[in-house]
Amino acid sequence: MGESLFYYKEQVMDYSRDIDKLRHSCAHVMAQAVKQLWPEVKVAIGPAIEAGFYYDFDKKEAFTDQDLASITKAMQKIINRDLPLTQTFMDKKEAEAFFLSQGDQYKVELIQGIPDEKVSIFTTGDNEFADLCKGPHVAKTGEIKAFKLLSVAGAYWRGDEKNAMLQRIYGTCFPSKEELAAYLKMLEEADKRDHRKIGAEMDLFHIYQEEAGAGLVFYHPKGALMRKILEDFTKELHLKRGYDLAMTPNFLRGKLWEISGHAEHYRENMYYFKIDGEEYAVKPMNCPGHMLIYKSRLHSYRELPIKLFELGTVYRYEKAGVLHGLLRVRGFTQDDAHIFCRREQVQEEIEKVLDLAFELLSAFGFKDYEIELSTQPKKFIGEQADWDLATAALRNALENKKIKYQVSEGDGAFYGPKIDLKLKDALGRKWQCSTVQCDFALPQKFDLAFMNEKGQEERPIMLHRALFGSVERFFGTLIEHYAGNFPLWLSPVQVLVIPIRPEHDSFAHEVAGLLREQNFRANVDARNESLGKRVREGRLQRTPYMLVIGDKEVESKKVAVRKRPETDLGQMPLETFLELARKDIVDKV
Repeated sequence: MGESLFYYKEQVMDYSRDIDKLRHSCAHVMAQAVKQLWPEVKVAIGPAIEAGFYYDFDKKEAFTDQDLASITKAMQKIINRDLPLTQTFMDKKEAEAFFLSQGDQYKVELIQGIPDEKVSIFTTGDNEFADLCKGPHVAKTGEIKAFKLLSVAGAYWRGDEKNAMLQRIYGTCFPSKEELAAYLKMLEEADKRDHRKIGAEMDLFHIYQEEAGAGLVFYHPKGALMRKILEDFTKELHLKRGYDLAMTPNFLRGKLWEISGHAEHYRENMYYFKIDGEEYAVKPMNCPGHMLIYKSRLHSYRELPIKLFELGTVYRYEKAGVLHGLLRVRGFTQDDAHIFCRREQVQEEIEKVLDLAFELLSAFGFKDYEIELSTQPKKFIGEQADWDLATAALRNALENKKIKYQVSEGDGAFYGPKIDLKLKDALGRKWQCSTVQCDFALPQKFDLAFMNEKGQEERPIMLHRALFGSVERFFGTLIEHYAGNFPLWLSPVQVLVIPIRPEHDSFAHEVAGLLREQNFRANVDARNESLGKRVREGRLQRTPYMLVIGDKEVESKKVAVRKRPETDLGQMPLETFLELARKDIVDKV
């Protein structure tokens, strides 16, 4: 298989795991089935990925649902025959000639990029199907017990939009039919929770791709209000933890990005333009601005650590094919902070960042996480000794806090190793959010210093960290985690007051006014629509509480309370309802 093992490291799973070997083999079987049905189709790459696999094909006509059904039947026949998967090796020239004779120029291109003199080939059965692949695989196709083809999407060859557009068939595979059924049920629930659908239903945000551009988010009033809730909460939390607020410009001189190393290592993801003949760039990160603030005056060791926090909006070029609602955009806001500290403070400050991350995320209902320590990549800046010290500080912080973690070799940022925190949502899906990165290189590049106790200049260490990751991604994650049914403290509209008839409007507005005085977000729906329709639309908006006002309520000066989803709590004094709602806010339910 023209495999991501050689070229697409970010996609490769751990093929030593039985489940990944199984999915890897299922991708092979799918490619064999496609070639049987359409011999003229050219095959490209097909790795195992998280929760499944895919394979890219060059086919003139689009794959249809009927085609997927035909491929599934052909795959099942190959599986039922229990064919062996056998590894052999070919000289590169021999392999090129072989795949060229098959019309598979994508394989030839991959072979040309492999540094070894020989390449690995896996064949199915008695040379029925041969694929460029490093392996490993299951011994026989009969070991594949439960699979399903899921969807078709477009994918540029090798992820480059200048290359040919291929068709990518996604599938999944599990050791048993029961596990497959459970996964498909989760996918069905995930579709219901899609933040793009719920965002439209609740009128939270929209991406006006045709009118304004792809990957640029417009927050409608309720979405903007919810963003304010998120931002206010994290600002207050950071101020309590000793952070100082900062704000930096949205674009800076190109020379600054040359100093930081972004011009060399990140330019393809940046937006450059000229002012008065000089090059500027829209900021893709907030770090250089914070370093200029730090450098604006000389600091004493007694001031450290200095913690600058900014909700900074940044812009990065992302290929159109990877943009996805709020989760992958071109313009987003990071809850970014940079901690300037002494070497002996690094581990303690990392531990404090981890504590703050857990406190913040648990407040939003996330309790389960996976932690990764990402180490030095091949392309990096800085001195090796500093990288070793930084990696040790991150590792020691995790171990001192007794936090379980996995090591992701070579996946650190180009300026330092990092800890990534992946939270798990209500469906058990993992989302990348919080990160903390240890950086010895950028303080040196910007010549940062503080005066130590000996009156000598000393270089500070800098920690980069973001806890939401980005407000956009975290917002999208929250929508899917709660399926839009946000706890009361987060809901953009907490209480909807519904007068039954016009003569009840006055008391309804009075109730809403009293609620707002008590800092509740309350709206009145006095439209000329039936009560049933307004209640149904309130449910569609996932409103936590609806207060219905009729003759009895006006007369008794009480409210009839309906709680999400469909619980009728009956009539009660407004003060009783306020006590109930306040408890929900304290309990964050």
